[in-house]
Amino acid sequence: MNLLHSINDFNEAKQVIPGGVNSPVRAFKSVGGTPPFISKGEGCYLFDVDGNRYIDFVQSWGPLIFGHCDSDITENVSKAIKNGLSFGAPTELETALCKEIISLYEGIEKIRLVNSGTEATMSAIRLARGYSKKDDIIKFEGNYHGHSDSLLVSAGSGCATFGSPSSPGVPEDFSKHTLVARYNDIESVKSCFKNSRNVGCVIIEPIAGNMGLVPAKIEFLKELRKLCDSYGAVLIFDEVMSGFRASIKGVQGYCDVVPDMVTFGKVIGGGMPLAAFGGKDEIMNLLSPLGGVYQAGTLSGNPIAVSAGLTSVCKIKKNPHIYTTLEALSKRLMEGFSKNAMRYSIPLQTCVRGSMFGFFFNPNEIHNFEDAQKSDVEMFAKFHQKMLSKGIYLACSQFETGFICTAMNETIIDEAIEACRSSFDEINRGI
Repeated sequence: MNLLHSINDFNEAKQVIPGGVNSPVRAFKSVGGTPPFISKGEGCYLFDVDGNRYIDFVQSWGPLIFGHCDSDITENVSKAIKNGLSFGAPTELETALCKEIISLYEGIEKIRLVNSGTEATMSAIRLARGYSKKDDIIKFEGNYHGHSDSLLVSAGSGCATFGSPSSPGVPEDFSKHTLVARYNDIESVKSCFKNSRNVGCVIIEPIAGNMGLVPAKIEFLKELRKLCDSYGAVLIFDEVMSGFRASIKGVQGYCDVVPDMVTFGKVIGGGMPLAAFGGKDEIMNLLSPLGGVYQAGTLSGNPIAVSAGLTSVCKIKKNPHIYTTLEALSKRLMEGFSKNAMRYSIPLQTCVRGSMFGFFFNPNEIHNFEDAQKSDVEMFAKFHQKMLSKGIYLACSQFETGFICTAMNETIIDEAIEACRSSFDEINRGI
């Protein structure tokens, strides 16, 4: 595969952009090689500047549930653009989108739009602290909630401890209020609550997508709900990735646990920068201008992003059967990968939640980040390179999630399965 123009573009980008990319994972550091520079997307395909075509299983990291350049979304965005890019003032579209989301998620009575998942989670935590009047938070190792200071914290010497900064530039004083527990381990959460009598909220990806796809066990979520109720802590479900992706109701499509707050992103933007956080009236009414918890944003709810998001959510609501089709395609893909792996005696674990899928080169089931870290990342890098050379664009990290879009069908999935077989065969033969 010729990547000459991408190589030149990457070298040029590195002269003016740190690492040549505007988000770290795009640099392909964990898988090697040069990231293709993309010129356009169409349906389930990406095209790079060298003219190569790829089946895209990243879909802009999740938001494009209808694929690239969906005609309804692009048409409505084009109409909105003609009326202005941003007003910094209220529009009817904002209310319409908020109503659609509220109608689908139990426990959400009010919602506020922001521009990114990071904004949504950091704002939700500030609000939760304001409501509970407690400073400490509990997060889970391997869950990613954006790059705000309080959340760039990893486990200390052991789980269920106050965390340590996982990035230079994050003060120790910030991290001392963040406790880190082990995913799917309720005893570690109990220890966190015992170690601090000042826990104001617990934030969790109920379907984790940032350590690879690892769903929380239903019983674990139920016990988490009980603990939060017992200690007076706000339970936040971070569904920036899984909201409208795992199901039309996110994790609520798989269990009946209702959080106090939910954060959204990805799909509600339809490919544009848009996210949100919402919850019960008594919590949301503490937000300025009604209450004293401050949050603001000039571009929050801008008409272009909202137009794209509203179109996407309304299409989903009118066609809820798409999840049955998308999940069937996800399962077909992962079953194909598994059969190929067995054929070549390659240990592989797979997981599917709706239109989301994940796989680990690991002989054991994955329940938490510690399990995920035992995966063979060198094997993943080899596999990623082989698949990319065959026109299959996968997430460029063992610890990311893949996505199916409505523009895909069984023929496209089977093409990816055959590329997988061929890749395993070449790796097995040392080619």
